[in-house]
Amino acid sequence: MKKSNLILAIVLVVCSVFTTANLNAQERKGPPKGDHNPEQKESQTEMSGYKIGDVATDFKLKNVDGTSFSMSNLKDAKGYIVVFTCNECPFAKMYEDRLIELHNEYAPKGYSVITINPNVSETNEKENFKAMQIRAEEKAFPFVYLADVEHKVSTKYGAIRTPHVYLLDKKLKVQYIGTIDDNATSSEDVKVKFLENAINSLETGKKPTPNFTKAIGCPIKYN
Repeated sequence: MKKSNLILAIVLVVCSVFTTANLNAQERKGPPKGDHNPEQKESQTEMSGYKIGDVATDFKLKNVDGTSFSMSNLKDAKGYIVVFTCNECPFAKMYEDRLIELHNEYAPKGYSVITINPNVSETNEKENFKAMQIRAEEKAFPFVYLADVEHKVSTKYGAIRTPHVYLLDKKLKVQYIGTIDDNATSSEDVKVKFLENAINSLETGKKPTPNFTKAIGCPIKYN
């Protein structure tokens, strides 16, 4: 092998290693502040569960108030904001106030937030049903907070992170999947409100664009 070709090969290997290490570091740190990188989107074809255009199946889960909840409970709903979240994930906590604001603004318009905890476990005192009740009371959640004890709903949806959002229309057809906005760490520095834009698109009879983004958060623990 010529010396010039050998040098080129070494440079390519070094660049490849550096790029992989950098992407892994970014994944651990979460999204860059004020930025959403479209190159890091997950492909729908690589995910299990519902895809855009699929019709979701209604479910029945226990709410923190002790009652059973189904989407059919929401009469005259124009859509459903299904969010898989939990108590302890830092990303989930960052988005709690934003979800409260979203619900307060859009529930009167027919789009209620429905939060579901896929990490609930009675052996985990920070994620058991009692802890969910305490968290809901502390934050004064205006929306339901449901326990997916058997993980049937979260696996059917294909949720992999907390938070992970699925926006359904009134016929339960999936219209948007992904993240809430482009800045988990600072609501004040958000540039693109993906979920809110998707809801507004449905309100005007349009298809959300984009309809799929990468969910940024903690991996769901299916114990």
